[in-house]
Amino acid sequence: MHTLKSWGYKMEKDLELKHHQTFEEIKQIDQDGNEFWYARELAKLLGYSDFRNFQNVIAKAKEACINSGFNPDDHLVEITEVVKVGSGAGAPYPSFALSRYACYLVVQNADPSKPVVASGQTYFAIQTRRQELQDDEAFAKLKEDEKRIFLRNELKEHNKQLVETAQLAGVETEIDFAIFQNHGYKGLYGGLDAKGIHKAKGLKKSHKILDYMGSTELAANLFRATQTEEKLKRDNIQGKTKANQTHYEVGKKVRETIKELGGTMPEDLPTPKDSVNKIEKSHKSLEDKNHE
Repeated sequence: MHTLKSWGYKMEKDLELKHHQTFEEIKQIDQDGNEFWYARELAKLLGYSDFRNFQNVIAKAKEACINSGFNPDDHLVEITEVVKVGSGAGAPYPSFALSRYACYLVVQNADPSKPVVASGQTYFAIQTRRQELQDDEAFAKLKEDEKRIFLRNELKEHNKQLVETAQLAGVETEIDFAIFQNHGYKGLYGGLDAKGIHKAKGLKKSHKILDYMGSTELAANLFRATQTEEKLKRDNIQGKTKANQTHYEVGKKVRETIKELGGTMPEDLPTPKDSVNKIEKSHKSLEDKNHE
């Protein structure tokens, strides 16, 4: 029997899936096979009836693009967009052609109170990350062990950045950060904290859980870490409680997205026999022998 709460959750998930499909439907492909979105079409989908208000969001996205070290002219190109008017005929209006990354920056800076904006944030974040991995042919060709080494090192670096960002939000001591991390794990692993994950994997006391994750699980945790760091900065989160809640919500959102894409839940992924450290040492030993 469905409760009102379960029906409400189902309606919310159906709406989110519909939004994700709609973002895909308004995608354009240019003559060179590059995908892009028309700014006015995206504005309408995101609930901005007046494009002048949306231009403020575009301006913030440009600024974010520059701050990320990219040229905004490569991602937000000024164009003339033909928009249907009352009579059904098309009229030209100034607009922008937005890359997938530009759309990601746009939804990150749009009005978060609009439900479709929250869906857009998840959609473009996941799709941008997937595109990054697909574009990296070298990564695609790596064997599982090499992917694990690469992703574990990436996660190590991003965790350092997450520590710094969390400190600015008020997560100051080692105990504070352990609690903060557990909130992220609980969101991503359906309620399991670090100890719970450790137990579920059947690891020894001295083993670190990140060293016993496959590439898929490491990628999910890397995404959790990078998105939490961005959200803490973007929303200027202050206070341990709010920071912890933010980490939990991001972890939960990543989990929901994995489910939507038909993926395996992190806690159900197989635990590798060997740790990343052991594989790394083994690779280094082989390299040393080859150089002798």
